[in-house]
Amino acid sequence: MGRSVTYLVVALAVLAAVVIVVAVRVRRSAATRPGGRSSDATAQSLRGDPLRLGLGDRVRIRNREYAVSGTIRLVEGDWSWVQHLLDDDTGTRYRLSVEDGPALELVLWTAEPGASVTPGAPTIDLGRRRYTWAETGQARYTATEQVGLPSEGTMRYHDYQSGGGARLSFEAYGEEGWRVARGHLLHPADLTILPGSGER
Repeated sequence: MGRSVTYLVVALAVLAAVVIVVAVRVRRSAATRPGGRSSDATAQSLRGDPLRLGLGDRVRIRNREYAVSGTIRLVEGDWSWVQHLLDDDTGTRYRLSVEDGPALELVLWTAEPGASVTPGAPTIDLGRRRYTWAETGQARYTATEQVGLPSEGTMRYHDYQSGGGARLSFEAYGEEGWRVARGHLLHPADLTILPGSGER
């Protein structure tokens, strides 16, 4: 009787260990899938690679169309991301940042040229919203000539976040002053790369 109980306990322990190992492997597999882009739903919503957009390509973000007017590619250590400058028919300058890390992160930014705030504080209030510091760093960049920057150089940045996917960024290219922009985190389904775009 004692041996039977011992065997049963051991068998249950082995079964529990197998279940845990399988669950961890499934979770790791899902986490290392870049932005989940191997899934059919995300691939269909993007209809292309947002990292490979080029001059003249067009995207639709939340029912508004934009044309890509330039691109900045940035590298900081092992981390890299892309910023596409976007134009619409209003004359407002936007940019789409694309970060292809463990999860695909898309942020639509709107320039705030009149903002008088500067980075460095733990929190910043702007536009009836409080942003909290997230990260600071310096990256190397290369840029297409349409963006009005030298073709390569360094960029310093301070990033802040708020609720609801709100973002605030400060960027300084070379020796220039801070550029301020407010952004909103996008879901991949918010972005559609229009046919013929992003296929280089």
